[in-house]
Amino acid sequence: MDTSDASGGTLVCIPTYNERENIERVVPAVLDALPDAHVLVIDDNSPDGTGQIVDRMAGADDRVHVLHRQGKQGLGTAYLAGFRWALERGYAVVFEFDADFSHDPRYLPEMRALLDRHDVVVGSRRVAGGGVENWGPMRRLLSWGGSQYARLILGVSTRDLTGGFNGFRRPVLETIDLDGVGSTGYAFQIELKYRCHRRGFDVVESPIVFPDRVRGESKMSVGIMLEALVQVWRLRFSV
Repeated sequence: MDTSDASGGTLVCIPTYNERENIERVVPAVLDALPDAHVLVIDDNSPDGTGQIVDRMAGADDRVHVLHRQGKQGLGTAYLAGFRWALERGYAVVFEFDADFSHDPRYLPEMRALLDRHDVVVGSRRVAGGGVENWGPMRRLLSWGGSQYARLILGVSTRDLTGGFNGFRRPVLETIDLDGVGSTGYAFQIELKYRCHRRGFDVVESPIVFPDRVRGESKMSVGIMLEALVQVWRLRFSV
């Protein structure tokens, strides 16, 4: 296991499961956008060999790291593993980032700059300048409705609670009780932001345009959406 110390650095965490069609493109694109950053790919033993591809990339570039897990354990647990990995190695800033180019690396420099003045930055589809591309009407409605529903129940100001393109300063991750995070999937992003608000951190939204993925298959499902609806009430009365 990599035990290097990256005190003061930035880490971009990218969970993967069967992303071989994207991973060789997205990692260099992230590093082009933030040349001083490191990338950690958290791979859930992808049957398509994604993890082995990243192993080769890591061997050629010491900014690239890979955390292999035994099987498909879900997006939330992958990010929590990435956060713990980052804290153990002294990173000052940690980002969540999708492997499928729905999160555009071109937004990373501005979001990283905002973290010099704010505790948390949310790549937001719900503020001026943000939006989505190539989504059908039902997906637009579900996404917008999910954020509105969660905002109403939880009473927070962040408009894009369900988005997964977010950056955190180290003290945030040290404070919000990662071991207590109980959500997975879609609800995980809601819970992270709610915990940040509850502990008084300064959360800012930065506009992004979120296109649908071009390659590979989405991991979103009706079950993940329904879990989020239930988890919002748990959060309201337990966090």
